[in-house]
Amino acid sequence: MDLKTRDPAATATFFSHALGWSFAVDEEDWRTAVKISADGHQIGSVSDLASPVYPPGTPAHIAFYLAVDDVDRQVAAAVANGADLVVPAFEAGDQGRIATLIDPFGAAFSLWRQHRPTAWTFPHRMVLESEQPGEARRFYEETLGGPLPGADFLAAPGPVTPRWELALADPHSASGSAARLSSPEGLAFRTYG
Repeated sequence: MDLKTRDPAATATFFSHALGWSFAVDEEDWRTAVKISADGHQIGSVSDLASPVYPPGTPAHIAFYLAVDDVDRQVAAAVANGADLVVPAFEAGDQGRIATLIDPFGAAFSLWRQHRPTAWTFPHRMVLESEQPGEARRFYEETLGGPLPGADFLAAPGPVTPRWELALADPHSASGSAARLSSPEGLAFRTYG
């Protein structure tokens, strides 16, 4: 997972207060990337959308890196199924090969083939709410060649701008109800319990 933002400091502050996540520069990473940890586990990083690798106007979003065996083949499948290529496949140093796309429904996602194992974990679910959840699920299944584990596709109650959200278990809630929170840039997450 990568929080792609135009304001990395405010994003870190928001998620630190809202979820208790820790943000720190990884001095061993050639990019001096900001890594995110939760409960002692590395869960992702932060990317600044001001970087020239991102086209102007790329919206702030939570990028879920979907692990694939062949980024270029999956990019071709995604484009053939109606996705738009935002950042063509490139070698991200020793991290792996990565590409970023917008699915046919408007949600950004990234494909990643790791070159070396990482210690990243992601103990939560991801949610895509759209007006066409069945079609969205079918797009990802056809693009990736099977179901997307850990993902829920929900029907939107009205018009929405589709984007992937985090779904986090709230250990303090026994009601079974869900709450939706959003950072100032619209990086959204849901809690449920």
